[in-house]
Amino acid sequence: DNLKYTKDHEWLKVEGDEALIGITDYAQSELGDIIFAELPAVGIMIDKNDPFGTVEAVKAVSEVFMPVTGIVLAVNEEVTEKAEIINQDPYGAGWMLRVKLAKPEEVNDLMDATAYAAFIQ
Repeated sequence: DNLKYTKDHEWLKVEGDEALIGITDYAQSELGDIIFAELPAVGIMIDKNDPFGTVEAVKAVSEVFMPVTGIVLAVNEEVTEKAEIINQDPYGAGWMLRVKLAKPEEVNDLMDATAYAAFIQ
């Protein structure tokens, strides 16, 4: 309930002027067994809606998009080494990026849990 969501099935958890980003449980279940994740370098600025990486599953490769404009502060190295963590815990250990919000007002454009649940029905 404390997360925000995109139509591309990413989630964002705001923590002050930073945010954690990952893919939703719905996205990981649709992809199936995730076997590889490619994430960006720390320190780069990525614009809202631009791809920041890919997740590869047994049946598909999917780009992952930035929910907001931000500077990459940290990348979850555990996900790049053991991508199946995304399937096991998409909202916890399976987070992908920590970013510094460049335009915090963009968070207001994202869906809340109720709107996202209606969107995926």
